[in-house]
Amino acid sequence: MGFFEKLLGKQSAKETNNMANVKLAVVYYSSTGTNYQMAQWAEAAAKEVGAETKLVKVPELAPEEAIASNPAWKEHYEAAKDVPEATSDDIEWADAIIFSMPTRFGNLPAQMKQFLDMQGGLWGAGKTVNKVVSGMTSAQNAHGGQEATLLALYTSMMHWGAIIASPGYSDQAIFAGGGNPYGTSVSVDSDSNMVEDVEGAVKHQARRTVDIASRIAAES
Repeated sequence: MGFFEKLLGKQSAKETNNMANVKLAVVYYSSTGTNYQMAQWAEAAAKEVGAETKLVKVPELAPEEAIASNPAWKEHYEAAKDVPEATSDDIEWADAIIFSMPTRFGNLPAQMKQFLDMQGGLWGAGKTVNKVVSGMTSAQNAHGGQEATLLALYTSMMHWGAIIASPGYSDQAIFAGGGNPYGTSVSVDSDSNMVEDVEGAVKHQARRTVDIASRIAAES
């Protein structure tokens, strides 16, 4: 048995079945497609372990002229038009939520921040308590604010009373993807290509988030 199997333990058939009862919302913001791809990987991994999923984007706030000024942004904006926009109903529905967004000056992009700020009604009614949450992000370089962005997200999640499911160093895939224990992060080159290979880290993080949510549900 490997180190991580000893650390985490092998999942029983009962635990695996419990994962099928988890409802996961993958909520993302993406301008040129990086976080959309990460969100898709996360959803795929959650589906593989039986979770019911929703993949939704937060509303775009940038004006059309700003989007049109960047060909990659415009291309992705058009390509993702059919992705449903996130609402408070999606947050209330979910047992677990994975947020994925780029960093903006070491913080959340305005689009994601506004979406979180609009959940005051749910928060006030206690409906964000015990949601299992995890975050992923991207930037143009490895020290472009990824960890600070995830910490900013998690600060809001503490106010929600949510349970943060950071990946830590719970799988070798995390090291292969750059080794960020706060959540999967990736750097992106000038052509909007991912530099690190983070698919495995994303999928592990998604499975871990669903697993933790299933364990909490089993005890409630």
